[in-house]
Amino acid sequence: MKTISLKALSFILVFSFLNLSVQAQVLSSSQIDSLVQKTMKTFDVPGMAVAVLKDGKVYHKNTYGVRSLKTNEPVDENTLFGVASNTKAFTTAALAQLIDQGKLGWDTKVTDIIPEFKLYDPYVTAEFTVRDLVTHRSGLGLGAGDLMIFPANNTTTKAEMIHNLRYLKPVSSFRSQFDYDNLLYIVAGEIVARVSGKSYDDYIADNFFKPLGWTVRCFPFRPLRPITTVLTAMRP
Repeated sequence: MKTISLKALSFILVFSFLNLSVQAQVLSSSQIDSLVQKTMKTFDVPGMAVAVLKDGKVYHKNTYGVRSLKTNEPVDENTLFGVASNTKAFTTAALAQLIDQGKLGWDTKVTDIIPEFKLYDPYVTAEFTVRDLVTHRSGLGLGAGDLMIFPANNTTTKAEMIHNLRYLKPVSSFRSQFDYDNLLYIVAGEIVARVSGKSYDDYIADNFFKPLGWTVRCFPFRPLRPITTVLTAMRP
């Protein structure tokens, strides 16, 4: 099965548009097709797959465009898309499961689980909790340090990324404002791994996908975070 450019992740935006539209009125399949095509053109997306569910039933499904600009192979039902930040939901759910099991708490200090974790400010390091990892209020700026994990062919390891966090200067005081963050979610995934005794990938597969009877195919393409930027195909 073929993979597609991460630009295709803007299909998330289409889902948002469709959700709002369906709430206002029931769109026809042709109207949905038109909206998708306009969105693809606006965001320069080569291809995507869209399904619309209403009242528990598949109301519309279709594939659009190509999965490779080099081969012009069309998107089909087997095309793999990068799930990207959708895995943030998996990460927080995994943490919540472990918290329900009494293995840690939202206010557990990160350094209690990852002793080598260190941020620029020693006070922030000492006070930083699991909750802080997933609430985008660390004081780091929008996208701070993302070049360690992007583009996809970088060679930064997870251990190196965690070490390098100490060199990122904050742009605001601790817990004072929201700035979207990716790196700390990778740290949160490492919390899941260390507390559960499983790799992050295995934990998510064992506790979410397999109980649902889904087959999961993972194709890591970044050495840093295989599941946070994984390509997956999930089928009942």
